[in-house]
Amino acid sequence: MSMLHFEHKYRVRGGTLVGGDLFDFWAGPFYVGFFGVTTIFFTLIGTALIIYGAAIGPTWNVWRISIAPPDLRYGLGFAPMRAGGLWQWITFCAIGAFVSWDLRMVEIARKLGMGLHAPFAFACAILAYVTLEVIRPLLMGAWGNAFPYGIISHLDWVSNVGYQYLQFHYNPAHMIAVTFFFTTTLILAMHGGVILSSLNPPPGEPVKPGAYEDSFFRDLIVYSIGPLGIHRLGWFCAINAGVWSAICIVLSGPFWTRGWPEWWSWWLNLPFWN
Repeated sequence: MSMLHFEHKYRVRGGTLVGGDLFDFWAGPFYVGFFGVTTIFFTLIGTALIIYGAAIGPTWNVWRISIAPPDLRYGLGFAPMRAGGLWQWITFCAIGAFVSWDLRMVEIARKLGMGLHAPFAFACAILAYVTLEVIRPLLMGAWGNAFPYGIISHLDWVSNVGYQYLQFHYNPAHMIAVTFFFTTTLILAMHGGVILSSLNPPPGEPVKPGAYEDSFFRDLIVYSIGPLGIHRLGWFCAINAGVWSAICIVLSGPFWTRGWPEWWSWWLNLPFWN
């Protein structure tokens, strides 16, 4: 009933980026919009291509299905469908679906009169994907430097790239990205845990108000950023995790070709070590 009560506040005309009133409607609880239509289009085409790739492959084992990018000898050109062209079209559809979904989020935010924090955060995740599949291969001169679509083959690609640079954990941008990933998980888990404990007290105790979270963290870590601040901090850490993960992979290959432990030789050459 609460959702029905608020429907008249968010089911409003306008706020669209393209198409005007053409697709400015809802299908049940879901807003459609022009970019909702393009999302469905790219998703269906991309999924169909993945199924087609699995059908012409050697196995239907979901763990082993793999659609690989073109061989390095094709460079940045178009490859035959069964020699990497399928991967190229799937990548195109994936980017089309991701960007369409993000622009649909922008339209919803405009309707609600809210900021663009959510679509901006999703754009950072899209950036990480595009960096892996488009930007890095472009800088290295071949689509074959991108990762394949498949569970085991994707994990193998990640492992191989790590070994290619001897020890990828020595990549400083990778260190920053992992720190942001773990920090986001930690702080939001702590926030969620306190909220659950305050709303689900032991039998006989009253439900605690929002000020309980402030008191808890002041007692635990001497300072409380507040209920609004913790979400802003989580947002900040999450977008940095995506951005720095894109930076860490685009550095490896186009700008740094040796092993990452070697990069730290500047530290050992500082005067006070000598």
